[in-house]
Amino acid sequence: MYVSRLALQNWRNFKQAEGAFGARTFIIGPNASGKSNLLDALRFLRDVAAIGLRQSVLDKRGGVSALRCLAATYRSDVQIEVTLVEDDGPDAGAGWRYRLAFNKDHRQEQPVIRCERVWHGEELLVERPNEEDRSDPERLTQTYLEQINANRGFRELAEFFRSIAYRHPVPEVIRDPKGFSSAPVINDPYGRDFLQRLWQTPQRTREARLRRINQVLQVAVPQFRELRVEQDETGTPHLVGLYEHWRPNAARQSEAQFSDGTLRLLGLLWALLEDGGPLLLEEPELSLHAAVVAQLPGLFERARRRKGGGRQVIVTTHSEDLLRDPGIAAEEVLWLRPTAQGTLIHQPGDKERLLMQQGMSAADAVLPLSRPDGAEQLALALAPS
Repeated sequence: MYVSRLALQNWRNFKQAEGAFGARTFIIGPNASGKSNLLDALRFLRDVAAIGLRQSVLDKRGGVSALRCLAATYRSDVQIEVTLVEDDGPDAGAGWRYRLAFNKDHRQEQPVIRCERVWHGEELLVERPNEEDRSDPERLTQTYLEQINANRGFRELAEFFRSIAYRHPVPEVIRDPKGFSSAPVINDPYGRDFLQRLWQTPQRTREARLRRINQVLQVAVPQFRELRVEQDETGTPHLVGLYEHWRPNAARQSEAQFSDGTLRLLGLLWALLEDGGPLLLEEPELSLHAAVVAQLPGLFERARRRKGGGRQVIVTTHSEDLLRDPGIAAEEVLWLRPTAQGTLIHQPGDKERLLMQQGMSAADAVLPLSRPDGAEQLALALAPS
């Protein structure tokens, strides 16, 4: 199952926007156009299903006012609607659609549900507010999605949202996780628990994944021979990299000596090999050589097709090298266009589709659409007067 459509109303940069997603999607746009906020809409649904509406809005995102689009008018409800489809095949069942709209209680500043609906195929399973909500308004501070006793009829949907993963490995965090948080962290997108996740993976699974990762690192990293995960005397797991050396025994390095690019690539590869729902990746090209970046779309596709279909991959990027992959279709690209009334989500038009059908890459046909107006004037700002 994967996300096929996402519609947003008054969500951060997006006053009214809608985008279609495939099993692999690349999102482009100028700086501050809302690429991260588009991914955050899916992360928000994951958080609501996992920890509830109140914590997702207040504790994680600073309240309804911080979420609401600055271009919002008298219709100020924040709304997210997502459509899910089953994997392609003759046995594919009916898809799901979930809509959640909320605003804030002006007395307590907490989020209050304005609308919650769930469809399975054409059947409407949940419609709120209902009579019970109207007789007890306090119920509207919790979604049915987050309540085990209320989501029995659509628990598959809640489990899917909880399976969404966002990964943006930061080399400095992987090297020194305690320097960024002394308390233990679980499922951190930036890598504070990355080494623990590796070590806690069942040994056979971990070794199988490391063998695949070794094959990539041996090509991407000069003199690299083997990657291992070992525990020190305190029980703390560490990466151990063996490198070809003029001495008989290979040189050893830990994660503290790994380059930013090596750690970044390792984090991305591990995320691709993990099981789960949609994988959200933000600018995976960071710290990587252009030749490696050019191979990422192929890696995404091969990892996605693992185990008969794999997981959906949604990527934001600025990289020409990544988008130059000839296997990227026009249907796999979304581009964001900022306007005075909020950011709009577009798919390539007929002209761009025709260019790509004739052999032009997304880097040449679509990426120029996201170029900021007047970009050539940037250097003049620092020119001596």
